[in-house]
Amino acid sequence: MTITAGAPPPTHNTPVALVRGFLTGGVIGASLAALVVGTIIASVPLFVTGLVLPAAYGLFFFLAGVPRRAREAALAPRTALAVVESLEAVGGEATSDVAVRFDLTVAPDDVPAYRVAFTQDINLADLPDYRPGVVVVVQYPPERPWRVRIVKRPTPEWEERAAGAHLDSAPGPVMVSETPEGCAVGFALLLAAAGVVLLFRADLFDEGLSARPGPFNTPSTSSSSSTMVSSASGMVALGPNQSFLDKGELRKAVGSLTKGTDARAVLTVVVQERLLSAVYAPTGSKAPTFDLDSLPYDRLPALVKEARGSLGVGSPQTWQVTVECLTGSLTIRVGVTSVEGTASLEADGDGKVVRRTPAR
Repeated sequence: MTITAGAPPPTHNTPVALVRGFLTGGVIGASLAALVVGTIIASVPLFVTGLVLPAAYGLFFFLAGVPRRAREAALAPRTALAVVESLEAVGGEATSDVAVRFDLTVAPDDVPAYRVAFTQDINLADLPDYRPGVVVVVQYPPERPWRVRIVKRPTPEWEERAAGAHLDSAPGPVMVSETPEGCAVGFALLLAAAGVVLLFRADLFDEGLSARPGPFNTPSTSSSSSTMVSSASGMVALGPNQSFLDKGELRKAVGSLTKGTDARAVLTVVVQERLLSAVYAPTGSKAPTFDLDSLPYDRLPALVKEARGSLGVGSPQTWQVTVECLTGSLTIRVGVTSVEGTASLEADGDGKVVRRTPAR
């Protein structure tokens, strides 16, 4: 069988594929950036957006493809002969089936022959049947000739045609089953991620600047905050330009956790610049606990200030206060971290320093 010269079959390197790749990359980049930035700036809506966006895009993509899939399902696949140019196992050697990368010349009866590359799982025992030069029977959707699949058990008619056929190799280029949108995906991913970071750059920079040494107990310029309480834990996140070192912020946050509920036994409390979290003891637990109202809130800013200023830690800094009573008595640990090292101090339940660990 001689290859007929002529125009190759339609390819899938279309503007639609590039636009789809660009949108996919944009959604991936924006959702990942939203999750990271939302965590850093303690923005619950932004974090939730990062979770919802991929699901919404996936639903949209599925619904948009329904007409095309229905149209393709109504058309019977085309059958043609093809000759194996080359093959390479690319994975799955540990199982009975192995993923094989095929390079075929496909010779339909009604259009010019063309080259195509694709991956298909083949049983290890059947691999000798697909050596280079062997003529096989393939099928593909009429509108997508690059989605070729080898027919492992063709009809007797096609099996007879394949046995007596001789096909010449078709010139390139080689079409591939995967759409050529990788560059668009990667570019859009980076562009969308950068866009989210730039959009919230003020909050991100404020997060870094607020960790620098500065005056304590300054008035807050924003009163926005969010509180989430469950049976196992509670969390309070402050808005931009706020800090739990501001006067009264800690007491207010604890009040929002206990408002309208009975006092709960607490296992541990962690306080950062704009995030407070408390873990409650499970019902019936015998672990050492304490009451949120028993903390020396007025002493915490001074303890953080001492840890930041007298333990040899440079700037910029991040700090964290951890309160627990695992040893039986209430313990307050203040840790400060910078590029120059980590330092910490430990205080008792009254806020009196009992141990200092300089930066190292």
